[in-house]
Amino acid sequence: MGEIKQRLLDGARKYKDDGLKSLLEVLSPPGKVGIVRGLAWERLKQRLQEVEGFESYGQIQQWIQKELGLVIAYKTVYQLVCYSLRAKLKVPRPRSLKQHPESNSTAAEVDSGVRNNYTRNYCFSNFLRLHSRSFI
Repeated sequence: MGEIKQRLLDGARKYKDDGLKSLLEVLSPPGKVGIVRGLAWERLKQRLQEVEGFESYGQIQQWIQKELGLVIAYKTVYQLVCYSLRAKLKVPRPRSLKQHPESNSTAAEVDSGVRNNYTRNYCFSNFLRLHSRSFI
């Protein structure tokens, strides 16, 4: 209860000293300025939107060092790309060809839904194969 009273007194004092404008002022807390900002931020954003994209976050890290002249830790690159820019790698992670023979398909085929149809049929046929004895 004492903290609330103190906040009210601080607000009344601030209003008395500086007026209503000071109470309505939105303060942004101080913080560390981002490593990648301005034109470098825009270049990275554009590069991440390109069709060929990057294969790994390490490759993004090397591109930033080469093109932008900034040395950034891997973890920072990961957080920047995933959380700040909300971008994803364009290249799918490697998978077993025995398990997913369609993994060699192009990005256009994946986008067109070929992979989804194949996966749905593949999963259903595996389900039937595995559980066919339980239906008899």
